[in-house]
Amino acid sequence: MYSKINRTLDIKNIYQNFTEKLQTIQSKGEANAIARIVFEDTFKIYDFASEQNFPAGNQKLLDEITTRLLQNEPVQYVLGEADFYGYKFKVNEYVLIPRQDTEELVFYVKNTIKSFVKKDVISLLDIGTGSGCIPITLKKIFPKMDIHALDVSENALKIAQENAEILNTDIAFYQKDILEPKGWGSLLNFDIIVSNPPYIPHREAHLMPENVKQFEPHLALFIDDDNPLIFYEAIADFAKIKLNKGGFLFFETNEFNAIDVLNMLRNKTFTSVVLEQDMGGKDRMIRAQL
Repeated sequence: MYSKINRTLDIKNIYQNFTEKLQTIQSKGEANAIARIVFEDTFKIYDFASEQNFPAGNQKLLDEITTRLLQNEPVQYVLGEADFYGYKFKVNEYVLIPRQDTEELVFYVKNTIKSFVKKDVISLLDIGTGSGCIPITLKKIFPKMDIHALDVSENALKIAQENAEILNTDIAFYQKDILEPKGWGSLLNFDIIVSNPPYIPHREAHLMPENVKQFEPHLALFIDDDNPLIFYEAIADFAKIKLNKGGFLFFETNEFNAIDVLNMLRNKTFTSVVLEQDMGGKDRMIRAQL
């Protein structure tokens, strides 16, 4: 005789039980999406209806993952990686989780370069790089591009450098505070400057999901209510000095302050200032030219 598979331990039942637990704090659709990510990326299991036994050695890790997820920790931090533009990026509590909005910014930069930039070698600076998802992805798209990135956080730069090494990209990283003009002089001039700076005033924090406020770095998210454009203005002033003539400045924006950023750039005599919406119809990206 042969022993039957223990149905309580097969993949189908383990997966179903895991999903049901997630549904206690997530919608059904979100719970299913998280469960799929965990089983595919962590356990390399793709058939969720399989009646094969769930490997016993994986149960402890699944229990640990479940505990963290039930505390509302984002799955990207639990697993230590996030998907962005078809690549895997390491993430931790020191960097924002890369999002689709920023993928759209990268796509916008890519299309602008292909349409308007005729130089063979382009120099680009990403300000507030976080995980490095913007400059690394652009380097993968344009291998000849000379790409630089800066962040004020030493811990964020460590993650960005690791991601650059993992994805085999040559990026020059700097630890600098863009709000300190005395540090600008040591940087080169660039054809393109890109930034997804902190742009959420504390007064709008109540609009953010709780898990974002609880786990993602506030340094990269929030700004003081009395000066919500502080980073945009500083980067625009930097660009007036360090952007080559005819070069492009790109911003990701908050839908609530995008018009203010647009007007600020026009007042600083940037030309061809364009506001683009994301796929959700929200004011999200701005491109300006010097």
